[in-house]
Amino acid sequence: MNFIVSSTSLLKNLQNISGVLSTNNTLPILDNFLFEIKENELTISASDIDTTMQTTLEVEANESGKVAIPAKLLLDILKVLPDQPVTFLVDKNTYGIEISYDNGKSKMSGYNGDDFPKSPEMENGESIRVSGEIISKAINKTLFATGNDDLRPVMSGVYCQFSPSELIFVATDAHKLVRYKRTDTQATGSSSFILPKKPLNLLKSNLKGDEEILIEYTSSNAVFTFNNIVLLCRLIDGKYPNYEAVIPRENPNVLTVDRLQFLGSIKRVSIFANKTTHQIKLKIAGSELSLFAEDIDFSNESFERLTCSYDGEDMEIGFNSRFLMEMLNNIETPEIKIMMSVPSRAGLLVPASTDNPDEDILMLVMPVMLNR
Repeated sequence: MNFIVSSTSLLKNLQNISGVLSTNNTLPILDNFLFEIKENELTISASDIDTTMQTTLEVEANESGKVAIPAKLLLDILKVLPDQPVTFLVDKNTYGIEISYDNGKSKMSGYNGDDFPKSPEMENGESIRVSGEIISKAINKTLFATGNDDLRPVMSGVYCQFSPSELIFVATDAHKLVRYKRTDTQATGSSSFILPKKPLNLLKSNLKGDEEILIEYTSSNAVFTFNNIVLLCRLIDGKYPNYEAVIPRENPNVLTVDRLQFLGSIKRVSIFANKTTHQIKLKIAGSELSLFAEDIDFSNESFERLTCSYDGEDMEIGFNSRFLMEMLNNIETPEIKIMMSVPSRAGLLVPASTDNPDEDILMLVMPVMLNR
């Protein structure tokens, strides 16, 4: 089995899917790329069992076949080759691989392609077509709020709720929560599933934003097909917490403030906050917002004052400054609103205005108890 392919084109395709490769694979075969050729089309797969990515490209080939090629070695040689056609010669009996190029050749040992894990069949699943811009935005807005607790795996992914009226994406780690809604795309039926973090990061790095994605999903797997890439992942098994129940309904105290000014103040003041709690105190009275942080152990403290628009009773409330900064970085509008009830209940962050009526984003942050 032999084939000829452009070195640059092959490298680009391999780099697109190489993020799947894991450094601590239980199966040695997963340290390889699977190359499969059918009628001048090369399909390359990379997998870590839970997530598999495939890409296809045109090659000149004389026959069909498959072989597993060591991933690191192949990437390393392609990275230092100038753009040129390279010829792969594969011995079907020993799986030895010879790569010939302009001024030389390299040899390596490959493996039987049949040993590579098979992708699960997607039977009786549902599907939906979504623009890459929507998925890309949903990932960017929610991924930072996912948890890292191994004891609660359901909270380490993004919860997707598809219905005939809207698509909802939710992420929470019990301290902060983000709900991102789109009403400009609908599914045919109602279903929900939890996508793990790794495939979401891989999607994020491969999406350009102008493509259409076909999403197919069953109770255990999801497949994303776009451009010349197929990403298949195992879903997180479990019941997602009732996120609607933690979003406070009555929030009479509403603060409207310039997002970048507020973010700048938090960045400066939080430098002097306690390194364990990252606590900053907001004191709101009339049209004045004061930010205060202190670290008693080192006698550090900082204070800043901002003008704001506030409708409600005077209030002092504490928040984790890192959570606030993450949220403010993921909202794009010039002004934001923080809606609160009492200092012991969660505050809601929302954009003060919207350019897109089909988009709705809500962020929730739990308060930190203030030391009196």
